Amino acid sequence: MTGKLSDRVYDYILGQIVIGAFALNARLPTEEQLSQRAGVSRPIVREALKRLREDQVIISKQGAGSYVVRRPAQQVLSFAPVGSVADIQRCFIFRIAVESEAAALAAQNQNPALLKKLKSALADLLDALSAGREAAEEDLAFHNAIALASDNHFFVSTMVGISDQIRVGVKLNRLLTLTQPKERLARVEHEHQAIFDAISAGNPEKAKQTMRDHLENARLRVFEGRNID
Repeated sequence: MTGKLSDRVYDYILGQIVIGAFALNARLPTEEQLSQRAGVSRPIVREALKRLREDQVIISKQGAGSYVVRRPAQQVLSFAPVGSVADIQRCFIFRIAVESEAAALAAQNQNPALLKKLKSALADLLDALSAGREAAEEDLAFHNAIALASDNHFFVSTMVGISDQIRVGVKLNRLLTLTQPKERLARVEHEHQAIFDAISAGNPEKAKQTMRDHLENARLRVFEGRNID
């Protein structure tokens, strides 16, 4: 119950930041005020604030409260039709745990036929990104190809089981990318290429780290917006 309540408060605070009700650089209402507005206890508010700090949306100063340091794009809320933004973040964290291990195994196994499929999936993804398409399905296909290359059917079935949630996160990131400068798109392309290079080079540790870095960057890209100068 606590988890669900903290998700609700997290989404409420984030939504207020997105629409500008809690302004950039401004101090947030106190824990007590947020507790009263949301109708929950202060420990639940505290948990939501902790997660917003981890997502680099707010900072807290001892004795001075919490301040907004990043205002995500307005599209964050409109692009999240399946579940909450909090759930999208939880999915990214789960993917980091699962897919980094799958990438390491893919690099370790070095199955030529599966690596060929992975290379083809990467080419399709890069072509779609270069053409300015959303490329959500190509992105998912690339990550599924890595699960397949791990030669462990549990990774494959896990990816199938969370495919709908993955699509939501990918589409959100991709649609936001299309509204951002080209540098963001270049980072996305580079991260996918780095994952493939590490796997094809047979370097499990690097494959694991590049996948972890990519998914953590993707998680934080949801919150890209205006930062403090």
